[in-house]
Amino acid sequence: MSTEGGNWIQLAPGVRRQTVAVGEKMMQVLVHFDKGAKVPEHKHVHEQIAAVMAGKLRLVIEGKNIDLTEGAYALKSNQPHAAEALEECWVLDTFSPPREDFLKADAEHAAKK
Repeated sequence: MSTEGGNWIQLAPGVRRQTVAVGEKMMQVLVHFDKGAKVPEHKHVHEQIAAVMAGKLRLVIEGKNIDLTEGAYALKSNQPHAAEALEECWVLDTFSPPREDFLKADAEHAAKK
């Protein structure tokens, strides 16, 4: 896997994402974390399944640390969470419903090419 070329969008320092599939009621996003990169605490109305495909990711969910190595965790709607890469990692995030903010950013990114 590589973040060279393509439609990668920076989410935070050392964190890039690329939408890989969009359906009517869900979407999937591939996320690459450099070692030590963090996504600050946030929440959204979307349900989310974070599946670590490679590497090690620490999720902080409502103040509790959950370390994932090639595993998955389901997040409820509006559940506060953050993430930190304990080593370089690749995560496949599934959201339901699709994230309109991501789709808008994807369209804006494509228009700049």
